[in-house]
Amino acid sequence: MRHATDYLRGKGVEKSRHVAWELLSKLLNIKSIEFCLENDYVIEGANLETYLAWIERRGMGEPFEYIVGEVDFLSCSLRTTPGVFIPRQETEILAALILEDISEVRGGTLWDLCAGGGCLGLSLKKERPDLRVTLSDLYEEPIACAKHNAIENALDVAIVQGDLLKPFSGKKADIIVCNPPYVTEEEYALLANSVRLYEPRESLLGGLSYYVSLAEELPAYLKPRARIFFEIGKDQGWDLHQIFGAGHWRQKQCRKDWAGHDRFFSLEFNKNPE
Repeated sequence: MRHATDYLRGKGVEKSRHVAWELLSKLLNIKSIEFCLENDYVIEGANLETYLAWIERRGMGEPFEYIVGEVDFLSCSLRTTPGVFIPRQETEILAALILEDISEVRGGTLWDLCAGGGCLGLSLKKERPDLRVTLSDLYEEPIACAKHNAIENALDVAIVQGDLLKPFSGKKADIIVCNPPYVTEEEYALLANSVRLYEPRESLLGGLSYYVSLAEELPAYLKPRARIFFEIGKDQGWDLHQIFGAGHWRQKQCRKDWAGHDRFFSLEFNKNPE
């Protein structure tokens, strides 16, 4: 453990001792607190080789979630693989806000656009089995990951492949959730290496373009009084109010994350604006 901590510290990894403990606890499937109570664990053979390889990978900058291959998200355990965007705590907050906002809704159709590995759609389905949930993404790797996560969490959802709303031709939804790529080129250049060098570029870069497209296309796919929930980029709240400025959008609300930044935007579709 001293060797692992010193190695990670030398590579500039923050909270190096904590990271070393967390990697070991994941490998041995033992809670970190148990190491504090019992110090005579023997790590040898294949476990030792794997642990040292994990430490080296983390020292090179690879994200923790890709190394251990999973992440907890609300009540789901989700596979995380290279090529699939890692779920963030902010998105977990969004899921909790959605559950609160739709608490009075019974049944209905929910679509998770730009679903990635499925964190939003799957966690919402697990908490609300009455919803008919469909996940969609453009790329094959996230689709495969989402299918695996649905099976592992025993969730009955549909998963389709295609660009934004194209897989839903002729259909309408009661609830749409979407965490699209919203990072600008300028912001992308400033991202940490663990993000920029390892996570898929196409899951990050987008700026406001996805919201502009959805503002145009969504009305044809929405039932009256449908609810829409987005995760958005830092300080994009004003822009979202302008993009969704047409009269058929109402109940627009921008909420901030724990750091005080614009992060969540919700609205309602009014089929017959006054």
